[in-house]
Amino acid sequence: MAAAITIAPVAAIPYTSATTTYHLVNVDGLRLFYREAGPKDAPTIVLLHGYPSSSRMWDSLIPLLADRYHLIAPDYPGFGQSDAPSPEQYRYTFDHLAETTASLLQQLDLSRYTLFMQDYGGPVGFRMAMAAPEKVEALVIQNANAYQEGLGPKWTNIAKYWKDPASHPEQVDSFLGFEGTKLRHLGESPNQARYNPDSWIDEFAFLSRPGQREIQSALLYDYRTNVASYRRWQAWLREHRPPTLVMWGRYDPSFIVPGADGYKRDIPSAEIHILDAGHFALDEKTEEVAMLTRQFMEKIKDGK
Repeated sequence: MAAAITIAPVAAIPYTSATTTYHLVNVDGLRLFYREAGPKDAPTIVLLHGYPSSSRMWDSLIPLLADRYHLIAPDYPGFGQSDAPSPEQYRYTFDHLAETTASLLQQLDLSRYTLFMQDYGGPVGFRMAMAAPEKVEALVIQNANAYQEGLGPKWTNIAKYWKDPASHPEQVDSFLGFEGTKLRHLGESPNQARYNPDSWIDEFAFLSRPGQREIQSALLYDYRTNVASYRRWQAWLREHRPPTLVMWGRYDPSFIVPGADGYKRDIPSAEIHILDAGHFALDEKTEEVAMLTRQFMEKIKDGK
């Protein structure tokens, strides 16, 4: 079902960092950080990051889209430059992350946007879309899973943690550990020399901060609610049929290629591209992701 990739030459992509700005704003009692770029009167793309990254993961992509699109890339509570209150002070569930992120977009007076969802950005974005479908112009999905068949083998052991967290601390150890953080980038890619080790070194340093084990273990436990929500998300896709672009790194050990193909069942018009990349496709395929996104957004504008 996966579509072949046909893209224009890399040199054709305009590049600008001239409009990029960085912000901290108060939302629901928290300071939330976000990156912004591009003309404010242009179509808006909201970039929802994955685990254990932050809006920083979009740094290579933003300048390749900012000439034509208005970009907003927030850090969720507990991530990046946003506040990271303890679980006693903030309820770390995907429901709550979605509510807080939606409050930020409302505060920024964004009434219509495309959601670009990677990894954790999927559960956050799907909840936002279901709560306010009239605001969602389109979906761009990059290894953000919504199908049982998209779960890689490691989720079998994580399911044991969901059933009995106290008996399986090793799952949290693995989830937050250095090797797991590194593997999340490299996956099974044959092109590992193209991956910058600073990515996982910086992410591991973030995960090693005081309080992060409690925050991330709470979200890992709550991830079971995402798997339980897959059928509802799929039903929403079938009902609303938003224009959808799926870009999927084939070397991702967490979310495997059948998860990409699943979108075609619920949205037959979805554009599916399997990339020679890992979980974080921007590590290896920045230009391809940018060009495919630009081509997709142009089709939306033209009503194709």
